[in-house]
Amino acid sequence: MLAIVAYALGVMYTPGPVNLLGLNAGLHGQARATLGFFLGVGAAMLILFLLFGWVGAAWVQGDVLAVVGALGCGYILYLAIKIARSSIDLGAVRQAPRVMRFRDGLIMQLCNPKGIVATLPIATIQFPAAGIHGIALVLWSMGLAVLAVGAPGSYALVGALLGKRIENPRILKGFSLAMAALLLWVAITIGYEHVWLPLATGGR
Repeated sequence: MLAIVAYALGVMYTPGPVNLLGLNAGLHGQARATLGFFLGVGAAMLILFLLFGWVGAAWVQGDVLAVVGALGCGYILYLAIKIARSSIDLGAVRQAPRVMRFRDGLIMQLCNPKGIVATLPIATIQFPAAGIHGIALVLWSMGLAVLAVGAPGSYALVGALLGKRIENPRILKGFSLAMAALLLWVAITIGYEHVWLPLATGGR
């Protein structure tokens, strides 16, 4: 049982597109306004845990994962462009023009191949090995979904604490560009590992 929680924490709380967006929201004073985004991430993880726990991984073949990965890459690139083009006005409120909402968190996590890869071992291997099924599967999935909400939430908290110590808008703009560059790198990495390689290997 502890192994499930340890694995989930290790996967969910490492830097990724969702957590980077949480950090960026915190830096721009949007931690509270982005709560819906965090809840969307948790809802997506709940859906994935229940789906894989009940249906299994039989339908998640390389081609399907590649398509999901391509959609996820496109969405991450879209958000990276939005962040890079955001403006900061410290004279009013530190707020980027677009606040991440529930829909953004839901779509991003459902289209994030790393989220799928993270939930598959738990739902299809660790749950059955621990005898977790039926109502227990639902309860465990809900608990892990709450942990998923806390991942970008904790990054947003760190960003908020750092953001309060920053008064220069150029520094905040630099953070935005850095976050956008990291998201671009994540999109390229996901595209290579979960789209290009599976398609290239499958074509041989």
